[in-house]
Amino acid sequence: MGVRLMVVDDHRLLAEALASALKLRGHRVLAAAAPAAGAAELVIARAPEVCLLGTATPAEPGAFDPVVRIKRERPQVAVVVLGPVPSPRGIAAAFAAGASGYVRHDERIEGVERAIMKARGGEAAVAPQLLQGAFSELLNPAAQPDDEGQRLLQMLTPREIEVLVRVADGEDTRLIAAGMGIAPSTARTHVQRVLMKLGVGSRLEAAALAARTGLLDRATPTLQHPPPQNSAPDTEH
Repeated sequence: MGVRLMVVDDHRLLAEALASALKLRGHRVLAAAAPAAGAAELVIARAPEVCLLGTATPAEPGAFDPVVRIKRERPQVAVVVLGPVPSPRGIAAAFAAGASGYVRHDERIEGVERAIMKARGGEAAVAPQLLQGAFSELLNPAAQPDDEGQRLLQMLTPREIEVLVRVADGEDTRLIAAGMGIAPSTARTHVQRVLMKLGVGSRLEAAALAARTGLLDRATPTLQHPPPQNSAPDTEH
């Protein structure tokens, strides 16, 4: 017996192709496509047995809000998420929202149909290879890329960060001293400390490194809300 279902995805060609294939296999498809914003309303209004709900960004916050609303207002509808290869967090988020399954966009029609039948029967519908990949990633997480800009920023005091920003703006020692209200010799000392901590030999290299690593972008909010300092303030004026 065919399943009364809906295919809801904002990629109309994909949704219509999948709907056509499922119709040929004896299922009753109520709708083929809808924008993401209107997905929940459409499913709630039609109340199918199973909904294939497409998402392009399973890791994004709010990606499964439509699932939450559907399950709240139509708990009898089994929702199977249709999306790209998910991360373990993506799979977990889908099920936490109330989904009954997750299948890839490029899954063969036989696999999609198996997921539909399992979901209608109250079973979890996730391909074994997806679960295997999720467990593998959880057990052997990929190393996070080194955020060089953040690492360098943590090496500098708020005053040194301000000096670096001024250096990047092209200020010389005299302008740095005047802008910060300190003596030129103190400004020169701060500059040398910044160069030493960044591991560069000139102000030009420091400015280039700060720009390349995004350090300057992070420095602005740091300067607006500097952390409390335990060290004594500059006394040389």
